[in-house]
Amino acid sequence: MLYHLYELQHATISPLRMAADASKKWLRNPANPMSYTHQGRAAAAACDVFTHITHRYGKPEFGLDTTVINGETVPVTEEIVHSEAFCNLLHFKRETDHLKTQPDDPRLLIVAPLSGHFSTLLRGTVEALLPDHDVYITDWIDARLVPVHLGHFDLDSYIDYLMRFLRKLGPNTHMMAVCQPSVPVVAAASLMAAGNEACQPASMTLMGGPIDTRENPTEVNKFAKQHTLDWFEQHVISHVPLPHAGVMRRVYPGFMQLAGFMSMNWDRHVSAHHDMFNHLVEGDGESADAKRHFYQEYLAVMDMTAEFYLQTLKVVFHEHSLPEGTMRWQGVPVDPSAITKTALLTVEGERDDITGMGQTRAAHKLTTNLPDNMRMHHLQQGVGHYGVFNGRRWREQISPRIKEFIRRHDHEGKGARSAPNVTHINAAE
Repeated sequence: MLYHLYELQHATISPLRMAADASKKWLRNPANPMSYTHQGRAAAAACDVFTHITHRYGKPEFGLDTTVINGETVPVTEEIVHSEAFCNLLHFKRETDHLKTQPDDPRLLIVAPLSGHFSTLLRGTVEALLPDHDVYITDWIDARLVPVHLGHFDLDSYIDYLMRFLRKLGPNTHMMAVCQPSVPVVAAASLMAAGNEACQPASMTLMGGPIDTRENPTEVNKFAKQHTLDWFEQHVISHVPLPHAGVMRRVYPGFMQLAGFMSMNWDRHVSAHHDMFNHLVEGDGESADAKRHFYQEYLAVMDMTAEFYLQTLKVVFHEHSLPEGTMRWQGVPVDPSAITKTALLTVEGERDDITGMGQTRAAHKLTTNLPDNMRMHHLQQGVGHYGVFNGRRWREQISPRIKEFIRRHDHEGKGARSAPNVTHINAAE
């Protein structure tokens, strides 16, 4: 009933939102004398903020139409190269035919988190990597849009998708996991290594991922551990209602996930919208638009299947199956010690309040047969969870290290000659 109540609330508020939007436009109309008064600007700002916070946002666009390669602007087009029921493998194809020297850049599969937000949350991540890589990304599909007859999707399915994508892309593909996918990425690499598959990744970069949540547990980890799976099933799992295509599918609704995200930093979100109101009253449209654009992305959320959410809770947060050595994929043991050909880079943020320091670095303890010259750890000072893959420090300090690491461990030597000659950083440092 929870999902149905949410839909009812949304439908009930819709007329109020339309009225507020009309009022906002009239209060800002130059023909209206009130538009020149403080009271008029304040009323228009209030209507603007109301329509903003009550609007339901769909999947945003990546909007990455160009990139710059060796000083030249290159068009970029999006193409779906492989489709599964719950995910599209999206390629950012760089149109380089007009370049005198064709780039021979490493192929990179970015595994976006399936934890509420759309893959477009990694727009800044993709943008920084496009000039130096042939980039693909997992573009997850909102579970409420997937009809029930197309089957279920759980953590095992997630791992299966990753292995299919790697086989589709072929040998010498590099992987990057941002947050939540770190565990399934390690699992996929382990399984392919155990089978000595030619398409096992050349390298994997794990960024702010919960490999072992027993290390420096955060409030998120503690909350997950303190509640049973039955509690989560009873309190956050619901059925998709009409008129969505996935009607009757059991999901963890996006609006519930968003409520959880915002409750962690409620004061900051209230302050941000108060600032947005003041910017609008003062006529500072640029600052108001910056906050508006951020929240249009932040408030756009998607549903996850119940089986994926509950299995992830069990395997990653309750039983710690990967670091404990008890993880299974469709009954097959997942053994990270089998990894010997996939270089490993882990990245953590000093102020990460979602994935504590040490949780991602724990991957090095599991890949016991990986040579030291194929591993590296980077702790970024002064950034929180989102700063690991977005923002100034990501662009200026983190992404250059990742680019160098990928080029140095590219099996075919693509770009290796242009990789900076820097001293390798051992994971133990």
